[in-house]
Amino acid sequence: MATVIDGKNVAASVIQTVKSATAALEKSSGVTTGLAVIIVGDDPASHAYVGSKGRMAKECGFKSVQHTLPAETRQEELAALVATLNADPSIHGILVQLPLPKPLDSEPIIQSILPEKDVDGLSVVNAGKLATGDLKTGLVSCTPAGAMVFVRRTHGEDLSGLNAVVIGRSNLFGKPMAQLLLNANATVTMAHSRTKNLAEVCRNADILVAAVGRPEMVKADWVKPGATVIDVGINRVPAPDKGEGKTRLVGDVAFREVSEVASTITPVPGGVGPMTIAMLMANTVIAAHRAAGQTPPQF
Repeated sequence: MATVIDGKNVAASVIQTVKSATAALEKSSGVTTGLAVIIVGDDPASHAYVGSKGRMAKECGFKSVQHTLPAETRQEELAALVATLNADPSIHGILVQLPLPKPLDSEPIIQSILPEKDVDGLSVVNAGKLATGDLKTGLVSCTPAGAMVFVRRTHGEDLSGLNAVVIGRSNLFGKPMAQLLLNANATVTMAHSRTKNLAEVCRNADILVAAVGRPEMVKADWVKPGATVIDVGINRVPAPDKGEGKTRLVGDVAFREVSEVASTITPVPGGVGPMTIAMLMANTVIAAHRAAGQTPPQF
């Protein structure tokens, strides 16, 4: 049976490092780490996410600011708020909760956030820094950064000689994940819906990362015995055993059968999910250290 990675435990250890680094920065340079979150409209899921981010920021000792704007906010009003936060030296991280209500266009808003305050790691500047291997000044998208913490804790910093396969090529996860693995010296294959013989490609992976959004697509016979399997999928499927109309969360990996083959695996829920907010906090404290001219903590 595979070792199951406890994402909550790993996330808690990341948060512990964030708290220590936040306190140390305040002591050494008088700087309080600042995170500003902007939410537009009244989508309940978005408000729940933002609430949990705000609570975690406060728990880490950050100055936590939330701007809640009405759904009818105009593009230029939102842009003006981002510009104000860009200019505010007490704010080190700016987060715009997505999706934005229509007709707002999120892309120009995201790209207007200063790259050094882009704690979601979504700006093209940060994507470019990651692509060129500049992890010293760039900020990495939170979910791949979190998945990479699992990989490092399992295999160490140097992945030389290991084959990694990433299924999924999204800008949000697949591409940055592949880049992180490549920067750690893995031999990386990016697979996706158009890949021929996908199962065969996956069977070559020492590290298999699934991020396609198709419930339990990766079966046991896709997995090399002893592989590390990171499941980033979150899919809601019917669960008639729980009652009529009930659902449950599953990943992109058929967890039970793959657990029999892999050596290490992440569950869904409770694997990569808890790492996303933890890495958001990590990115914010990294940004604060850089702004203060201090060496940021390592995660």
